[in-house]
Amino acid sequence: MPYPDIIPFDEGLLEVGDGQRIYWMQSGNPEGTPVLILHGGPGSGSSAGTGRYFDPQYYRIIQFDQRGCGGSLPHASEPLIDLSANTTWHTIADIERLRLRLGIERWIIFGNSWGCTLALAYTETHPQRVESLLLVGVTMTRQSEIDWLYQGLGRFFPVEWARFRAAVPKTDRDGDLVAAYYRLLRNPDPAIHLKAARDWHEWEAASILVDSRAALSPRWSDPRYLTARARIITHYFHHLAWLEEQQILRDTHRLAGIPCTMIHGRMDLEAPLVTAWELSQAWPEAELVVVANAAHSPAVSEMATAITRATDGLRRHARQ
Repeated sequence: MPYPDIIPFDEGLLEVGDGQRIYWMQSGNPEGTPVLILHGGPGSGSSAGTGRYFDPQYYRIIQFDQRGCGGSLPHASEPLIDLSANTTWHTIADIERLRLRLGIERWIIFGNSWGCTLALAYTETHPQRVESLLLVGVTMTRQSEIDWLYQGLGRFFPVEWARFRAAVPKTDRDGDLVAAYYRLLRNPDPAIHLKAARDWHEWEAASILVDSRAALSPRWSDPRYLTARARIITHYFHHLAWLEEQQILRDTHRLAGIPCTMIHGRMDLEAPLVTAWELSQAWPEAELVVVANAAHSPAVSEMATAITRATDGLRRHARQ
């Protein structure tokens, strides 16, 4: 099970260019093995609970809020926010700036959901900076995965799917729903973009709550949070995360020699298991751990136990 709550020993805002400042924090052992946690969404922001998967006596736990969300500035909920300098490649550059700011040579990378895509893209770009990877709820943000989330998945939730479609203009309902919401969320009228943010999250909640033990973050009651998160997600998905469809799989040769553990719920509807399986087939160093009675939420007991077991295993392996 996860470790107790911990208090950060260091935090700050890092200037990363383009008028952006990213919020970062460190907890655990200042002299410990550094691990970087990459949050999901994109746009969800860091969660203090994620750091509890790591032994604070052993790990130096580093978290940051990606551009536009959490404590980073400017916040994507702000009127007329410009997201043009918020891309996968900007974020990869931010990670390197943070690594240099903290004086770290190599670190373990932990990614959950969208954080897996970011972790893989970062590691394929800077493999010499990564000690190992731990990925939970594996994604590669391909067009096929986005199509599943906003088309194929509708067959499992017909009522919620009909409501999700009905919330966009009639002319958009049989087309690209991500693009339709992307446009609604960019509308400066709060009545329009806030409704779109709530409708977007209502659809996402359907697949999250398929596991009766999962729960929505309390942050989902905050209109500012919903607006920023939905704007960033649709911005990334509308642009296919600025990745070619098979880019991560194509470039797995750059991951050679880097250990990886992937933990995935067999009942995960948001990120079907086939994505993790395809990656494991292309990357011999990667171990795929399938959790039988779990979906996408890492917080349910079976997933949390598997994650903590993996982080403890990394610790024991390093001590040998």
